[in-house]
Amino acid sequence: MQQTLQLTLPPETAMDETAFRQYIIQTLHLQDADILTVRKTRQSIDARSRQIKVNVQAEIYADETPPPAIAYQKDYPDVSPKPPVVIVGCGPAGMFAALRLVELGYKPVLLERGKDVRARRRDLAAINKDHVVHPDSNYCFGEGGAGTYSDGKLYTRSSKRGDIRRILEIFVAHGAAEEILYDAHPHIGTNKLPPLIADMRQSILNAGGEVHFETKVTDFIFAESSTSANQQAEIKGVATADGREFTGIGVILATGHSARDIFELCQVKNVLIEAKPFAVGVRIEHSQKLIDSLQYHRPDRGAYLPAASYSLVTQSQHKNVQRGVFSFCMCPGGFIVPAATSPGELVVNGMSPSRRDSRFANSGMVVSIEDVDLKPYQAFGALAGLELQRAIEQRACVLGGGRQTAPAQRVLDFVKNKTSSELLDTSYQPGLLSMDLREYLPDHIAEPLRQGLQDFGRKMNGYVSNEAQLIGVESRTSSPVRIPRHRDTAEHVQTQRLYPCGEGAGYAGGIMSAALDGTFVAEQLVSKYGK
Repeated sequence: MQQTLQLTLPPETAMDETAFRQYIIQTLHLQDADILTVRKTRQSIDARSRQIKVNVQAEIYADETPPPAIAYQKDYPDVSPKPPVVIVGCGPAGMFAALRLVELGYKPVLLERGKDVRARRRDLAAINKDHVVHPDSNYCFGEGGAGTYSDGKLYTRSSKRGDIRRILEIFVAHGAAEEILYDAHPHIGTNKLPPLIADMRQSILNAGGEVHFETKVTDFIFAESSTSANQQAEIKGVATADGREFTGIGVILATGHSARDIFELCQVKNVLIEAKPFAVGVRIEHSQKLIDSLQYHRPDRGAYLPAASYSLVTQSQHKNVQRGVFSFCMCPGGFIVPAATSPGELVVNGMSPSRRDSRFANSGMVVSIEDVDLKPYQAFGALAGLELQRAIEQRACVLGGGRQTAPAQRVLDFVKNKTSSELLDTSYQPGLLSMDLREYLPDHIAEPLRQGLQDFGRKMNGYVSNEAQLIGVESRTSSPVRIPRHRDTAEHVQTQRLYPCGEGAGYAGGIMSAALDGTFVAEQLVSKYGK
């Protein structure tokens, strides 16, 4: 017997495996529990009222062997003798592009400026403890990209951009928990991502692909025929800092949103790039217990509910310019980390372990950047937004003493334009320095942020108080540059065989959307140039 149940249950029943199974046995009046298989296929929490419920969809198999939980199998062909494709960047876009190329019978050659995921840990420790930023190995650069040391959120609204289930199954096949298949807002956790990423790399290597770490791309190699004024440019490979050249039937550019030197290289080499909307602000940090109480309407979330999250958005008006103000990359039970990619910068980001058991909750709290803000940087052309980012980050670093000590201010003090006399405990290891954040945030960011926080305080009573603090600067929300490509073919609009991909190219906004985009780009490249 096989059937599907739609259930609405209290958390202590839905979230406890034993209790949930026993509920199914009693509901179906089954006598022999040994022949029963219970498999959740969808789960979401409804916390809109004080009586919290969990909506569960489950498949029940009695007297019947269930099919495998995932259809995806790591059964890859040997592609070592096959035509190569060069992939620049080993984040989720690059890695999923590589896996798809293997499936299609092509050899991926992955180039990553940073280190493998294990060696990368030492450089992260140096940032946190010694305030030393390694330009090519940090929270943004290295195996797995920025997503490796993040919350590992897999939720996306990009449902029309590819097969989300397939991406989730690939994660499970490489070690992720099966619960990501049915959770409405799946996440993996920063502690579980590194071994999973390493296993994905091993799949690529076992199939005959190549992965080169500490291999920084410094130049593009163009076909000689494309140097003619009447011939469209055609890329055939890349050159790296160690003097090597890598060529293939195409180049997938999946470098992430912080690879500023690649954007600059594009500009120098006349590879068309364009400015793209983005946002800048701070991280806001509360106690997780406070966020739980606001979202779950109870003093303690108990043993069965997960650490609560939130999503906030509003509009502000400042000097006749309307701007969006919104939370970004909310990390329940998480930590704030230093995410600079060069000495002399100060950037923060958030991450969470799989259990989300830190006593802190943090989220980006950012303001949209508009065209009028870029006028002082017009001389930089398409890189104007990048220069605005850089100026704010460098100013924050100077104010922090040239180290990774982050400027901070209590939330209510910021709203009242008052410097905080003392700060709260924080998850940010390099430490905080109290100051008015307006010393480095331009007025067109600071004032809309103040207005936005006031609105959020009205929506969530208790959200705005001096029991929370703002920590800056959160400036890498997305790439300030887009590398334009044809909508249907994903090929660069002017440079043949070049396939911009993922967050850095302006076509993704997280692990899942980047993985989907990497898959899509690999398929399009093979469709046009495959042999």
